[in-house]
Amino acid sequence: MKTDLTDTTASKINKALVKARRAIGTPAVGMVLTLVIVTDEENAYDALKAANDASREHPSRTLVVIKRVSRGPRDRTKSRLDAEVRVGADAGAGETVVLRLYGEVADHAQSVVLPLLLPDAPVVVWWPVTAPLDPARDPLGALAQRRVTDSYSAEKPIDELRARADNYEPGDTDLAWTRITPWRSMLAAALDQVDCEVISAEVHGEQYNPSVELLAMWLADRLHVHVRRGVSAGPGLNEVRMLTSTGPIRLYRPSGGLALLTLEDQPDRAVALKRRETSELLAEELRRLDPDDTYASALRFGVDRLGGSAGSALPGGTTSGATSAPASAPASASAGGAASPGGAGSALSSGSASPSAADASGGGTASTAASGASSTSAPSSSSASSSASASLALSALAAGGDGEGEGERPTPAQMPPVKKAAS
Repeated sequence: MKTDLTDTTASKINKALVKARRAIGTPAVGMVLTLVIVTDEENAYDALKAANDASREHPSRTLVVIKRVSRGPRDRTKSRLDAEVRVGADAGAGETVVLRLYGEVADHAQSVVLPLLLPDAPVVVWWPVTAPLDPARDPLGALAQRRVTDSYSAEKPIDELRARADNYEPGDTDLAWTRITPWRSMLAAALDQVDCEVISAEVHGEQYNPSVELLAMWLADRLHVHVRRGVSAGPGLNEVRMLTSTGPIRLYRPSGGLALLTLEDQPDRAVALKRRETSELLAEELRRLDPDDTYASALRFGVDRLGGSAGSALPGGTTSGATSAPASAPASASAGGAASPGGAGSALSSGSASPSAADASGGGTASTAASGASSTSAPSSSSASSSASASLALSALAAGGDGEGEGERPTPAQMPPVKKAAS
């Protein structure tokens, strides 16, 4: 059921919602949250379709905010609010209100949205395109517990990631991060099957794909190893290779929905790793409304530590840059972040990263990164664990290439703090 309202108010929209629910025989409100979509007319249809599909898993009141640009100076001084109310089959499993704002009211969208929010229900704001520089301080973003952006839709995705890192607040998330959830789960499961240490890693994908950058930063942040960022023809994320003390681990997806997982001394196996629709990504983000500290930690690792497309040539015509971290981490990993029996704690997890050998020994920096073609020896230390970490780091640099432009990774005490949610 659809109801069109022209030159209306928030009060009239609320009355139209109640009337529409009664007309289809469902007067009760069975919504679990309010989803606010801020978009333009061009992308409104696709965003609304994704929200309707996601509502089958999360019934919600969806408010689509479309700011219409007035053509002339006289029109810009006239404020008008048009609305389209959808209930029933036209709104998925929830209810939808499409708001079109004209004139000065477009600069005060929060005053229109606020009376339409469900009482005592969480609020999620999603920007499918053109997200604000600081979502948490945006007038609409300030109303929400979760703020969802998509750096892949930005004109300059890598600059968008830097902006997200500089302005991160608890509750921020990115659909580019959500896209790599199956990859992170598969890599964690693969490392749980072997008892080894990761020495270095490589991630290959499209040059300006933020999901590839985020996966590389996540590996470097969690494993504290040397990670190379390779460039491939795509589409999207193609391959992750990890060099471990027991042999290489490779997860390769050329195209389609199947990937090949290769482990040392084990038969190759095909695993499901399909590319998901926007509705599936949105549904995943709506499952949790608490801050994602794992995303925050990976984001704050810094995209500038990844070499981008500049670097040494790799087999297959790809190129790579590099980021380095001086200490290796245990390869045993689990999705829940718990320590694996008979081995070291989990590194690839949704929880906090396990400390490196340098941190455990009480020393400061574990090693000095190699620079240029000449090698640099590790500083002397009385701790055996620090020496072992230093040698592993140098082995990682040797395995990764010439190490040009490399820098030493700060100790955890020197890293920028990750903001936690206010208790």
